[in-house]
Amino acid sequence: MAASNPGSLKTEQESEGSTQTTADMTAFVQNLLVQMQTRFQAMSESIVSKIDEMGSKIDELEQSINDLKAEMGAEGATKPKSDEPKPPEESA
Repeated sequence: MAASNPGSLKTEQESEGSTQTTADMTAFVQNLLVQMQTRFQAMSESIVSKIDEMGSKIDELEQSINDLKAEMGAEGATKPKSDEPKPPEESA
């Protein structure tokens, strides 16, 4: 009987060790998932921020283009036309 008793004790220790290993692994995986979620959230916020910034710059660029068009239209209206006659347009 003494021989079976140490074997039984060893099986219990292996079982406890396996349970501890499983608990450690579960905690590690949960921690890893939390870190990944935090990093993903930070990257998402950064991307959204960059997109918003790009949208603002595009709006500014569009406004500048419209201002330039308005200036060109105003300058074109005030410039005197040349004295050269225009060639007649051909009708199709």
